[in-house]
Amino acid sequence: MFPRLRGALSAVLIVLSGLLAPCATLAGWAMHGPADTGRYVAAVAPLADDPDVRDAAADTLGSGFAGIVDEVTAGPVNGTVRLFVRDAARSFTRTEAFREGWDAANRTVHAAVLHALRDDGTAGRAVTVDLAPVTERVRDRLAEDHVPFARRIPVRHTAVTVLTARRADRLREGYHVLDVAAFWLPLAAVVFAVTGIAVAARRRRAVTAAGIGTALGGALLALAVVVGRRLTVTELPGPVDGPAAGAVYDALTETLRTAAWLLVGLGLTVALASWLTGRYGLLPRSRSPAMPPTAEPTPPRPTRTGP
Repeated sequence: MFPRLRGALSAVLIVLSGLLAPCATLAGWAMHGPADTGRYVAAVAPLADDPDVRDAAADTLGSGFAGIVDEVTAGPVNGTVRLFVRDAARSFTRTEAFREGWDAANRTVHAAVLHALRDDGTAGRAVTVDLAPVTERVRDRLAEDHVPFARRIPVRHTAVTVLTARRADRLREGYHVLDVAAFWLPLAAVVFAVTGIAVAARRRRAVTAAGIGTALGGALLALAVVVGRRLTVTELPGPVDGPAAGAVYDALTETLRTAAWLLVGLGLTVALASWLTGRYGLLPRSRSPAMPPTAEPTPPRPTRTGP
């Protein structure tokens, strides 16, 4: 194969490898991070102590409890009662019962969503959960802490819609695509990189280029995480917008950000090692000063012997 053709083919394969590296990392993170219930709950568990998340939860709980009071009293409650309910909700978010309820609710919702994404038989159905077991667990914990009137907290079996049928179907299709991509994209990235280095006329330069491409792919992924945060926080409506949504996003994408910077570090390390090896590792050894050649002994001249 001609050197120019080999160089062009190597460049194309290495560029493809660099482009696939962040995509493969994103797909792997999506399938083994947020798509795992245990990892998801562990990632969002510390958010129960985040002030922004607690304020958002308190506002949601306060509004829900005020609605229950409206139904019981057959009319809207006054401002004093609403202020009391809001303060009580904020105090509740600082208790251990809230932390347990936070973990239980996240586990219940995530398991329901994950089941809907993996089961094609749920197509055309909305994703709903019954949070009555969570409410009952929180009520029992408050009763154990001797909170007044805790046993009177109503436990209602109501189906809460988490995802509409249309959105769930779209997410299911995306989940199947990620499931396939999480296996094939990393494999393709490695194959392209190895093949590009193997066919290169100058393999050391190809290794350097592959390292730089990997580093650029990691930097692009890190930038995408930052842009995704702004878009996500902006689009979320209601009480979960603003700082609370940013805290949730940061908790879920922490491992993705780490993986992106690991790509940057790995790529730069490979590129630098290849460059240094080519510059200093193959220099010709310095020759020792030439020794003067040793004069060969002249053979003795034959001598004549007299008669």
